[in-house]
Amino acid sequence: MFQDRYETADFTIWQGRIDSRENYDAFRWHQWIKPLDLRQPLFKFTGKLGFALLGFCCDEGIRRNSGRQGASSGPEGIRRELANLPCSFSSEVLVFDAGNITCADGELMKSQMVLEQAVLYLRQAGLFPLIMGGGHETALGHFRGQADFLRQKDGKCDLGILNFDAHFDLRPFIGEGNSGTMFRQIADDACKWGEGFHYFCLGIQRSSNTLELFKTAQQLGAGYLLAGDISMQYEEHILEKLDSFMQSIPNLYVTICADVFSSSFAPGVSAPQPLGLHPEMVLKYLKHILRTQKVVGFDIAEVSPRFDHDRATASLAKVIIFAVVDTLCRLKGLAR
Repeated sequence: MFQDRYETADFTIWQGRIDSRENYDAFRWHQWIKPLDLRQPLFKFTGKLGFALLGFCCDEGIRRNSGRQGASSGPEGIRRELANLPCSFSSEVLVFDAGNITCADGELMKSQMVLEQAVLYLRQAGLFPLIMGGGHETALGHFRGQADFLRQKDGKCDLGILNFDAHFDLRPFIGEGNSGTMFRQIADDACKWGEGFHYFCLGIQRSSNTLELFKTAQQLGAGYLLAGDISMQYEEHILEKLDSFMQSIPNLYVTICADVFSSSFAPGVSAPQPLGLHPEMVLKYLKHILRTQKVVGFDIAEVSPRFDHDRATASLAKVIIFAVVDTLCRLKGLAR
């Protein structure tokens, strides 16, 4: 199934400044990144900590959702920004580029199924998935791959979703979904499997969600924090709500839609938010979530180079991915 919707990494993207070819302390990511071909037999990573970058090059969900297309180029744009990051971790940490899942024919569900298989492969290999969208429909394939792994490992999927997003993405759907339906689809999956639906969204905009969506969130037991509340309320209140959600869930999946940020920091998105969140706020709460040591995967979606001024949004995605990697390395004593 990987054959027609999967492409290996283009390593011509991984280039940049070189301060030394021998001294690891002077290395940047483009000097350390390793290729990973998901078409090859499964291997087991035996190092201290391994990360795998994987792109989901898809605009189909955004197109169906009447949004601004361009996020299919997001993975390439983000990689170009990642290339010059410093290797601030021990040489015992490896970072792989596992290539891209594509969706050139509009068959969204088929591409989401391939992404599901790819995430399952990465988890079975012992790697931490870092998925780059693409539209936020990325979340459906990513979540299902994580769920497959947990059901194989534990006999059930006990996985909570923490979504930084201006939108609930809980809209009803008929047949295949789009970039606004995937968490409703995940809720339906939970019902089918007889499992709980654990969903918490940070950054919701009242002006971007209908009253029906707020009612749907309540009916499904979804938690949320409005963008205005995050900006105005005390940090202790936010952390208390987060901790209340996370405390009883053994596994967490974190996803960020780039439209959660203020458009002054993230202009290159499908649905810009002039009153979105400040990146420092998101980083603060993201690191708090990571410190639980329950996070099993991360993705960032809807970075659209087509609308990105001075590559600001792709650069912000770079900083966020760096924060994820750096925080997880620090937790294992592998940061330099």
